[in-house]
This record gives sequence, C-alpha cells and structure tokens, in this order.
Amino acid sequence: MKRMNYQKYAAYPTVDIPVRTWPDKRITKAPIWCSVDLRDGNQALPVPMSVDEKVAMFRLLVSIGFKEIEVGFPSASATEFAFVRKLIEEKVIPEDVTIQVLTQAREHLIRRTFESIRGAKNAIVHLYNSTSRQQRDVVFRMGREEIRTIAVTGTRLVRQLKEESGNPAGIRFEYSPESFTGTELDYALEVCHAVMDAWGASADNKVILNLPSTVELSTPNIYADRIEWFCRHIANRDAAIISVHAHNDRGTAVATSELALMAGADRIEGALFGNGERCGNMDIVTMALNMLTQGIDPKLDFSDMPLIRETYRRCTRMDVHARHPYAGELVYTAFSGSHQDAISKGMKIHKLSAEGIWDVPYLPIDPQDVGCTYEAIVRINSQSGKGGIAYVLDKEYGIQIPKWMQPDFGAAVQEVADRTGEELSPEQIHELFQSAYIGIREPYALRKCNISWEDADPEANDEVATIISCTVHSPQGELVFKAKGNGPLDAFVRGMVSQTGIDFHVDEYAEHAIGHSSDALAIGYIRISSSEGHLACGSGIDSNISLASIKAIVSALNRLR
Repeated sequence: MKRMNYQKYAAYPTVDIPVRTWPDKRITKAPIWCSVDLRDGNQALPVPMSVDEKVAMFRLLVSIGFKEIEVGFPSASATEFAFVRKLIEEKVIPEDVTIQVLTQAREHLIRRTFESIRGAKNAIVHLYNSTSRQQRDVVFRMGREEIRTIAVTGTRLVRQLKEESGNPAGIRFEYSPESFTGTELDYALEVCHAVMDAWGASADNKVILNLPSTVELSTPNIYADRIEWFCRHIANRDAAIISVHAHNDRGTAVATSELALMAGADRIEGALFGNGERCGNMDIVTMALNMLTQGIDPKLDFSDMPLIRETYRRCTRMDVHARHPYAGELVYTAFSGSHQDAISKGMKIHKLSAEGIWDVPYLPIDPQDVGCTYEAIVRINSQSGKGGIAYVLDKEYGIQIPKWMQPDFGAAVQEVADRTGEELSPEQIHELFQSAYIGIREPYALRKCNISWEDADPEANDEVATIISCTVHSPQGELVFKAKGNGPLDAFVRGMVSQTGIDFHVDEYAEHAIGHSSDALAIGYIRISSSEGHLACGSGIDSNISLASIKAIVSALNRLR
C-alpha cells in the first residue's frame, strides 16, 4: 500500500511561556467584531461580487450588527475603489459603522487608499506587510531590518495623510504583520513596537495590531500561547487593540480565535460561513453562536438565518453546507432513532420548564432563535426509530401514538423505508398510519352503532350497565347484535366475541382529542390479544370518543393474525 511521506514535514515550534493563564480563562463577553466578507471573502470568490452585490452584502452585515466592516482593497482595482466611493457618496454607511480599507505598505497604494475614503466619517486604514521568515527569504529576499523599515515607512505615511485628511479624528490605524504564524515571536514584537512608535500610539491614540493566522500552521493552543506571549511582552498594552484574523487551513480557525480571546485578544476578524481564501476565514456565524449557547450576548443578530443564508448565496454564489454549524439545512435534523427519541422527550420537558433554560438533547441551540422552525427537527428514513415517527405524527398532525403502540407502527414505517431507501415525508408517514389503521375495512367494518344505558336501581349499588346495538359488516354477512357491558368498549367486545367466535380482550387503551376546537375529532388507540396469544393494534377516529374507540377495536380485529 502506498503511504504518504510524512517525513518531509516538520512540527511547528512550541512557545516557551511559563505559567500560561489562558487555559483557565472563560470567554465572558463579545469581542470587537470586524467582518472581512467584502475584502478577504470577496477576493476568494471564483466570480467576485459586483458593486450592487457588494452593497447588498454590506447592508446585510450592517443589519446583523457589525460596527467595523472591511469593505475592500480600493487601491487594487477600479471596481474596489468605486465601491468604497459609492458607500461614502450615497451615504450608505450608518453613523455608528466604521469602514475598513486594506493597503500594502507601498506609497502609491497608501495614497490611493486615502483618496478612496475621502469624506468618510469613520474609517480604519489597514496597513500590512509580510514579516515571516519564509516570505523574507523566498519572496522578498530581504533581511529583518529591511522588512521592519517597510512597515515603519508605511506607518509614517499613513500618519501624515491622516493629519492632512481634514478628518484626523475619524481615521484610525490597523497594522498587520502578515503571516504572523510564520514569523518569529521576538521579531513580530520588534516590528509592532516600531510601528507603534512611528504611529505615536497611546491610550488615547490606539493602534489595532492584527496578528493573523494567515496560514494555519499549528494546533489552536500554540496560537493561544503566541497571543498570550505577545500580550505579556508588548511595551504599552493600553495603546494597542490586539486583533486576530484566523484562516481555516487546519479546520480549527474558530477554536484558534476562541482561545486567542482567552489569551488576551480584544478583536476578531472573520467572515460569514467562513468564506475566504483556501479553506476560508474564521467563521463568525459559528463563533458568535457558540457564545450564545454559553449565555453570552454575541452582539450580533443571527435571528433570521434563512434570510442571511439566502443573501449570502445570492451575493457570493457560494453555498452553505448542509452540515454547517447552526446554519446548515440539516443541523437541527435527527434521523437516528435514539436521537429522535431523546429530542422528543427533551422538547416535551422544555415546554413544561419554568426556568426557560434550553436543555434539549442533541440540540445545543433552540432552532427558533435563528429563525428555523421545529418542523424538520425529526425526519424519517431507514435509520429512524419509533420515537421519531411518533414525534412527527404528533408535531404535524396531532396524533399522539401511545408508547405501547409505537413499535407496531414503527415496524410498518421501517418496512417502507428499507424497501424504498428514501426519506419519508410527514405526509407519507400520515398516509401510512391511515392505511395501516384508520382505513382498513376488511374483514370487519362498523356500519351502525347506538349506545344507551340501563336505568339504575336506586336501591342497588350495581354500576349502570351500557347497552350497545351494532351492525358490523363481516365475511359471513351483516352481524346485528345487542350486548351489555361495564362501558361501551366492554359491551362491544362481548358482542363481537359472541358473534365472531374470536376470543380476544383489550390489553391497552388510550384516547385524546385531535386539536383544541369545539368540533375537534377524537382518536382512540387499542391493543387486543387473542386467546392464542396473538397481539394487534388498531386506531379509530370519530367525533364521538366512544365511537372512535370502538372503531379502534374493529381496526385491531382486522389486523389480528
């Protein structure tokens, strides 16, 4: 068997950090969020968004609650520049939202970037240059001093143009040592210190230091160590907002960002549904809703996930995976029988809960909190169980099959699911119930039934007897009889035993109304056993509860083998 050559890869170095504190920390509040959907997300699309699509996406991000939105790389193309100008000139940007624009640390690009934000009330100029050993040696062929000079020179120009802009109070500064995860920690700190000095950073003039996992190279705990080390060693922590921007190359960008918060980061950059280059950016939807499940206000509103998902699809032409956390079309759906049973029981208990704390098995979040309904929580296929089938009938049709009857109907559904190999819709399950119990008319069918009661003897203590007069179709012709019993069911059973010669009795019985209106129908469920030990379940529906139960006995007799 061919094997992959693991020996050509080297382990990522750990961080020498004594007594790390982040493992004992908890996330207790939302970070500063910054969406990069319109820049990092857009540049990764096979077909980049048009200006109109970018406007639609911008409006969506604002409606979700983002206060900082990276809107593009305006010096990179005429389309990017035009979009930023459109937002500003057409006053699309709300007063409390800050746009962010990205630029490389090159003079003509920085100047073009400032032209794009002219007239903006609030803007962040995001300057970056790559600092990693790999980029220094392979791409730029420059030493540490030269790379640091690029960052410092670019920062000084941004500071100068900010003062010349006519709106210095409205322009903030962000610096990213790109490929931070591939940069030696001491050197990353050295460059950031030089940038802070060039900017004149202070508690009143903060710089955003964005420490990106441009390429995810290590386990999340090592990234957290790097962030804690950086926060411990930075010379003037109050003068910096520590931001992280994680990519998902190892599939752990959300964990990386969560641990970074615990390690001291203040700000998170990411994109909806993790859109971005290669394996994508950190998924803000997942991270924000992870917080929600811990009782933390994420400060972002995903209560209309179907609308968010549809707008995202329309603007990006990208899909949302059916198993995507919180947003996928199947993430609140159980096919497994044991899962279905647990969810069904949990939902019933939650309805009765006085505290209102969500605690339903297999559902870490209430689907209704993100605009999803309960209709598709349980779906039926060959892997499903009797509890899930009962849940669907109860939820969709108000038919509450008692537990003792669930295996009987479950077997009927299972047979169809196994034979077809397909998922069964609620309509198909309901039709199966109807055909298996309600609609079965052979060999017996109830034609007429009248119920009356004997006059009670006031001096006797005997129970009032029920008299039933029935006409039942049978293979031998019409059975016309009158029988007496302790109630309608007992009287009917006595009559049928005497007429058919079938010795049976009722083992289990249940009934309820379908719906809550005054004209609601009643449904009865019966299980009978014969003297030979055979069992059969039946069900009947009628406006009269006694007749519904009698019809259920006939149904069971028709299924008795």
